[in-house]
Amino acid sequence: MKNVKYGKCVRCGKTYEATPDLTNCSCGGILDIIYDYDYIKSVLTKEKLANRENRSMWRYRELLPVEETTPDTPLRVGWSPLYEEPKLAELLGIKKLWVKDDGQNPTASLKDRASAMAVAKAMEAGAKTIACSSTGNAASSLAGNAAAAGIKTYIFVPERAPKGKVAQLMIFGANVISVKGNYEETFKMSAAAIDKYGWYNRNAAINPYLSEGKKTVALEIAEQLNWEMPDYLAISVGDGCTIAGVWKGFKDLYAIGFIDKLPRLISAQSYGCYPINRAIQENKPWEPMEENTIADSISVGVPRNADKALAAIRESNGIAVCVTDEEILAAQRLLGRTCGVFGEPAGVTGAAALKKACQEGLIEKDATVVSVVTGNGLKDVANAIKSAGEPLHIEPDLELMVKGFKKRGVTVE
Repeated sequence: MKNVKYGKCVRCGKTYEATPDLTNCSCGGILDIIYDYDYIKSVLTKEKLANRENRSMWRYRELLPVEETTPDTPLRVGWSPLYEEPKLAELLGIKKLWVKDDGQNPTASLKDRASAMAVAKAMEAGAKTIACSSTGNAASSLAGNAAAAGIKTYIFVPERAPKGKVAQLMIFGANVISVKGNYEETFKMSAAAIDKYGWYNRNAAINPYLSEGKKTVALEIAEQLNWEMPDYLAISVGDGCTIAGVWKGFKDLYAIGFIDKLPRLISAQSYGCYPINRAIQENKPWEPMEENTIADSISVGVPRNADKALAAIRESNGIAVCVTDEEILAAQRLLGRTCGVFGEPAGVTGAAALKKACQEGLIEKDATVVSVVTGNGLKDVANAIKSAGEPLHIEPDLELMVKGFKKRGVTVE
């Protein structure tokens, strides 16, 4: 790869050749992919990018760690819509707001970006099987992307994973192992199986290429905003890979001169599980926490990408905002009813944190903000119904309809 120099440990600084099966450093630290920005600047310009017809994450190949001969993965991942939302911006009391709906990806979450990268690197490595552990979205994204590429998958999920996500796995033909335990126990079992059978490792805690896939959401946001950066970007945080990837994407663009400023990150977590935000708020190393939130996709008590995530938040002079499950459900309704965007609880936690930050005066009134919705609401129908309530159940009688709505304070007209 002409555009990649090497992998570098974020803890000890040791460097490694960027082979397709690159994993953790010998010290246990995760690696960061280091690019040759001079080379990238010599082959990529804004004009060249603007003329590309490819509307997927692979339009940014010069900024991605793949061989020139590696084909695009089969599913169209990326280039999700970025909606300007003036009504919600006014409601929150800020100048401008955009909502990036990454639930529009093929398997309905941002995790498709990481899984597409994993499939590409697995193909480079000649792997026939990929495996991972996941609370749901990484699993379904891997299953779908791997199925399209003809690669076998073994996927480990905690027993609490929503049925909608598990159903996706089964439809995509994955070999699914539902583990009677929490995410940490699930992760350890997947790691043991991967070591024993030699499967390609899609776990974001070990494979440094996955955050490179996730960073494409930042590359898209910048291009969709015509390279004019917002003041803030709000996003939900679980194991830390996504927010680290977003920050890496913005830093890459800054390094090649495509943007002239970097946004501040808003790290959003639930009070039911917030080890990364607690470390920021208390200015101390992160410690494990119990996993007790409806936002299952970010319910990670032992975040494996904490080093990268904490560095990203701190480097950006970011804000760590925690919200309750009730505030998450309220944000789900708010986005649906003002923007027409349906996000799952973990997907809208960034919006919930943004709302809270505005209420607490943490964000200036003239600020511009992007809020990323990381997963579609159909992933978790049970909590959507909990948020929005049940429909009106009546016999086929118009008078009963009018009376029923009247009890709910709705005038039929």
